[in-house]
This record gives sequence, structure tokens and C-alpha cells, in this order.
Amino acid sequence: MQPGLSTHVFFQHRLHPGLLDALAAAGARTIEVFAARHHFDYTDTPAVRELAAWFRSNDVRAVLHQPIYITDRADTQWSRHVAANLNLIAPEKTHRIAAMDEVKRALESAEQVPFAAIVLSLGLKDSPWDDAAIDHALSAIEHLKAFAAPLGVRLLLENMQNEVTTPDHLFYILKTGHFDSVGVCLDIGHLHLAQPVKNAPRDSGAAAAVELLGARIAQVHLHDNHGPFSDSADMKDEHLWPGDETPGDGTAGGETIDWAAVSAALAALPAATPGILEPACDRDEPAESITKKAIEAFRKLDCQ
Repeated sequence: MQPGLSTHVFFQHRLHPGLLDALAAAGARTIEVFAARHHFDYTDTPAVRELAAWFRSNDVRAVLHQPIYITDRADTQWSRHVAANLNLIAPEKTHRIAAMDEVKRALESAEQVPFAAIVLSLGLKDSPWDDAAIDHALSAIEHLKAFAAPLGVRLLLENMQNEVTTPDHLFYILKTGHFDSVGVCLDIGHLHLAQPVKNAPRDSGAAAAVELLGARIAQVHLHDNHGPFSDSADMKDEHLWPGDETPGDGTAGGETIDWAAVSAALAALPAATPGILEPACDRDEPAESITKKAIEAFRKLDCQ
């Protein structure tokens, strides 16, 4: 895979060229920009111009991650404990419209920033797989595909912690909608969380997903977690660095991802497939530390 990084690693900061420089210094050939108004305010013209100027001056591919929050412009007090609330397939029509409008606002930044793709999340954590979810997913994809196409942006559907976006169900949605131009962002951390507590495959289901989705996989998200905790039925999306053995909240238990097995499974993908590191980091961690950790992670995962 080719090395890539998500600005999710700096999610608690306002995104600026210095942080992008730190990601590029690690060797990232693709940078995925996380759309969140406290981080990258896609509604702020100077912020969009600044980002566009950086990508035009650097030989780095740009990808956008959809917003996961719907917030009022006046709301500047973001907290890491705020739950995602943007739901493209919400049961309530008003919620779906609000979510669609927010994603379109983010996509409009592609008029200046050369985004090649946008990563989309269908549903929230634990969204069920039912007829309504299927209908709303097909409608959302069709609508956003038509909006993104003139901007030169490809849609990529991400597997999440819900029933709607398992690899099998993503394949069903793409086939049913005849969405031949829509791709998949295979998230290894989320895939790991979806495995059974007992007798899970060593590769966290990566080989089966690659076999099923094949060339539809346009990029991969790489981050770690401890899966189902040994003392709880809960599963936490920790967004650790690959191979990090320390749970983010100090809770013991669970098994981290077997990256050797995952890497072997992902070797079936084209060598040019971006492998996007998507860890979460403390606000006070310096950019230089992030660069060093990313270089080491790329080495472990043989991203080059």
C-alpha cells in the first residue's frame, strides 16, 4: 500500500499548513482531511483557500472525510466526548435532509481543494439493517454521487460499527444501486470490532472483505483497538496506532489486531492503494512526535 495519513490525528486542533507539513514529512502520499468545523471549517472561505493552496503546492493527494457532526456555526466549544450525530440514513426525514445539506457544504470545498474522493458513513453506531436503511442508503448515495461528480470527487463508503455497513451489506447496496463508480474505504479497526469474541479470524476478516469487495476497495483505514473487552460486551473504537498495546482509557482486556495477518490479506490489493493511518492522539502531543510515530507505523505495515 501507499502511505497515507488522516488529519484525525490532529482532530482536536484547527488544521493549518504546519500540521499538514508534519504529515507530509512522515511520507504521506495521501492526506485525508477530516471535515469538522472546529478542525477544518469547510464553510470558512479563508480556511478553504489556505488548504487549497497547500495541496496545490505539495505533491500529495487529497481525500475528504465527511462531517460526522451537525453543529451550529456559533458552536465553537467542541468536546471529544460529543457523539456523532450526522446520519444520512436517519429514520426522520428532517434529520436526513440536515445531514445531506451538511455533507454537501463540505463537498463544496472541492471547488477549490483538489479532493479526489470523499469517505462517507452510512448510519451511526449500531444502526440496524432493514428495508428503510436500504432505501435511505440508496437515496443518499444517488443524491451525493450526482452532487460530487461535477466536482471530480468519487464516493467511498466506509464500514462502520453498524449492521448497515458490513462488507456484505455494502456489496449488496453497491450492486443493488448499480453504483459502479462508487468505491469502498475498508476500515480495519472497525472490521476488527465486528468480529466474534471467540474464534475470530487472525486477519480480523480482511481477507474475506478483500475477496468480496475486490477492486471496489479504493483505500484502507489503519488503526488499532482491543476489540470486545474481556469483562464487558462493549466494543470501543479506540483509534490506536497499529500495534499499540495500551488501551486508550487504561482498561485491560481484549486482543489488538494481528497486523502481520492483516498485511498479508491486504497484499492482494493493488500496490497503489492508499493505506491511511487514522489514530487519535492527545491534544498536547507535538507534531514532531506524530511524524516519528507515523514513519514507524509505515515501516511496520510496509507502506511505501
